Amino acid sequence: MVDIFRYDILCDKCEEKMQDSLLSRNGFNLRVKKCSSCGEVLVHPEDKAEYEDFMRLKKKEYEVKMRMVGNSYAVSIPREIVDFMKEQESMINNMVKLSFQDAGSLSLMFNTSSEDGEGNNSRVVKSKEVRIMKGNKPVLHSKEFSDSAHPERNRKQIIKKEKDEE
Repeated sequence: MVDIFRYDILCDKCEEKMQDSLLSRNGFNLRVKKCSSCGEVLVHPEDKAEYEDFMRLKKKEYEVKMRMVGNSYAVSIPREIVDFMKEQESMINNMVKLSFQDAGSLSLMFNTSSEDGEGNNSRVVKSKEVRIMKGNKPVLHSKEFSDSAHPERNRKQIIKKEKDEE
C-alpha cells in the first residue's frame, strides 16, 4: 500500500500546498501535513490510530495484585499494555526505572536504555523568573513556564515598566 503522505497534498480550505511537520503529544511524534496559510492540520492515519490506542489504554485503570517474590514485591503488568509496548518497537527493555512520583504513587519508566537522558520519555517541568533592576527599581520582569507533557500550557510573560510609571 502506498503512503499518501509521501506526496503533495492541497489544503481543502484554501487549495495551498501543505507542508510536512511533526506534532508531539504525550511522548508521541505524529506525522502531519500543515497548511501555512490557514493552519489546517492533517494527521497521518497510522500515527492517529496508534495515538488513539494509547489514549484508550491511558484512560483505563487496572487492578493488579502485588505479590511477594523472594525479598521483593512484584506487580503484574496487564497483557494489553505489554502488547501495545511491543508494537512501539524497542520501547520495552529488560530493565525499567521505578520511582516515587508522589506519596502513594509509583512511576515505571520503560524507555530508559541510555544513561545520558537521550531516549528518556520523562516529563520535564520548568519555571524561570528574571527581574532586571536599574537604580533599585524594576525595569524588566520576565516569567517563563514550560511543561513537556502539556506544551499547550507553555507560556512566557514579559512585563516592561514604562518611564511614566517610575
